[in-house]
Amino acid sequence: MTAALTLSGISHRHPGAAQPTLAGIDLEVQDGQMLAVLGPSGSGKTTLLRVAAGLEQPEAGDVLLDGTSVLDVAPERRDLTVMFQKPHLFPHLSVLDNVAFADRLRGQSRSQSRATAQRYLDLVHLGDLGPRRPRALSGGQEQRVALARALAATRRVMLLDEPFSALDNHLRTSMHQLLVEVRAALDPTVVLVTHDLDEAALADRVAVLVEGRIEHCDTIQTLYTAPKTLAVARLVGGFNELPGVVRSGVHHSILGAAALPTSLAADGPAVLLARKEGLALTEPHTTGTATGLVVEVRQSGPHQDVIVEMASSRPVAATRLTVEVRLGTTLRPGDRTGVVLPGPEGLWVVSGASPQVAERSSTSMLTTR
Repeated sequence: MTAALTLSGISHRHPGAAQPTLAGIDLEVQDGQMLAVLGPSGSGKTTLLRVAAGLEQPEAGDVLLDGTSVLDVAPERRDLTVMFQKPHLFPHLSVLDNVAFADRLRGQSRSQSRATAQRYLDLVHLGDLGPRRPRALSGGQEQRVALARALAATRRVMLLDEPFSALDNHLRTSMHQLLVEVRAALDPTVVLVTHDLDEAALADRVAVLVEGRIEHCDTIQTLYTAPKTLAVARLVGGFNELPGVVRSGVHHSILGAAALPTSLAADGPAVLLARKEGLALTEPHTTGTATGLVVEVRQSGPHQDVIVEMASSRPVAATRLTVEVRLGTTLRPGDRTGVVLPGPEGLWVVSGASPQVAERSSTSMLTTR
């Protein structure tokens, strides 16, 4: 089946830049699918979207709609619509006429275009605000109108460039729910650029962009449990990294031996990844556990993170682990505690990574709430 949107071998470099903004990007978005492009600021997300829209020309690669190249097609003639972070509503037009604008450009009568626009305003729960001017709207209402206008354009693919990032948490959550409703009603093909993990979780697939390269493209579940690289794990956050080596399906590290799922049994240097909520604490010196020193206890939303330093008698640098526990822990800095790894199903490894690379702390560079 031909993809609705294909980005093939896309490379781009801003004038005067030492490094490329995008390097050999390959992505496909199927009909009716929503793809989130996730990454920190400066990773190339917006540039990728602008290349797809025709607002930037790549130095290499191709952009295809339904298998046909549109690289030489002007932005306004591509079967795409873009919704930006700022609504960019026409201040001299009513809300209804803002939404009807695309149909008016296509030559439809005012009554026809307004009737269609009213249906889209109803879809975004603003059906009674058609006569108003944009200056009379709240920020959340402006974004709903912008979404209705993008939908009313009825283009093949809708590109969303961090459209909800300027809204407060409550309004952003409301827009996320609205996007779910819109997808259920219209089944549009969507590319969403975001640095928000919760927003990316709305998509069918997530492409993680790191320094202009796709490091991971899969479901949000896979992103959280089986990141393809250490860079992806660190962007997501919440992973503990244990450098070591795999021998005969067992990872050996400062915490001892940990059996791996059979699919992860390749021998050699590897970093073991375990999410902080997957670890558990127990009495120190319990058989089958490793013992460490509590160095910090910090609040983390409805939980607490206990930071435990694991020393080693071998010539290996001490490793700090983060263990998520329920509120009310009695542990304090200076206490000793045992740390228990999850079973094989809760572990993941990234092969070939050196211990030196893995020693960097896994601080997320993405937004979560």
